[in-house]
Amino acid sequence: MNILVTGANGQLGREMQRLSAVSPNNYTFTDVAELDVTDAGAVRQAVAQTRAEVIVNCAAYTNVERAEEDEEAADRLNRGAAENLARAAEANGATLIHVSTDYVFDGTAHLPYTEDAPTAPLGVYGRTKLAGERAVAESGCKYLTFRTAWLYSEYGNNFLKTMLRLTAEKERLNVVFDQAGTPTYAGDLAMTIFSIVEGGYFAGNEGLYHFSNEGVASWYDFAAEIAAAAGHDKCRIRPCRTAEFPTKAARPAYSVLDKSKIKETFGLEIPHWRESMLYCLKNMLR
Repeated sequence: MNILVTGANGQLGREMQRLSAVSPNNYTFTDVAELDVTDAGAVRQAVAQTRAEVIVNCAAYTNVERAEEDEEAADRLNRGAAENLARAAEANGATLIHVSTDYVFDGTAHLPYTEDAPTAPLGVYGRTKLAGERAVAESGCKYLTFRTAWLYSEYGNNFLKTMLRLTAEKERLNVVFDQAGTPTYAGDLAMTIFSIVEGGYFAGNEGLYHFSNEGVASWYDFAAEIAAAAGHDKCRIRPCRTAEFPTKAARPAYSVLDKSKIKETFGLEIPHWRESMLYCLKNMLR
């Protein structure tokens, strides 16, 4: 089986590269240097040349703050590229696996969001990601879209790596406690996608799914667990409100995803966020 992966140098793409080393299938990994996913012609050519049967789209514009100032660039990657890949998938009979976000919701819920919950993004990032979801769904291609939240890994820039650095450098640190969600290890999402692709379980199971680790935390809880696990006990972490840190982009206060559908469809057992955080830290600190 031929699998084309875009955004290969990001958090999720790097994890997919690691997993592919044990696969008998043929993976082609691309990032912007190899394939401009905003170029529809280049995408069609790449899908045809690689004879891709599955496309895993890990490419995205993920800078939430900067998106507020550059909606055109965010739209090109989050909607335009998704549409290009979906149309190429449809033309070649491939299945597209697309990754989306909790930011399609406004964060006002008090129960975990199901796949059919009403969407109401608060900013440019969420709007462009939702537009990408819709472009994929309307393309006519076979697809699986995975919404995820609070992604971190050993790679790139993310909250875990930032907190690991700051709690080592500072004696005091303020972290918001009034945003709730689930820290999600990119390695766990990659393993889920990899297992579905390798097992051929994507056939007949097309649609929209939610994936995150188990459990719920605030950013404050997450930061405190990172500091404790790393032994950074000299840093005093203080819980504070979101209002104390005004940002250009409004962020959902509640980002907990209901994972019943993906667990029931694919028989998944998903690790708790704390377990996966400790595993990731162990890899980083050894």
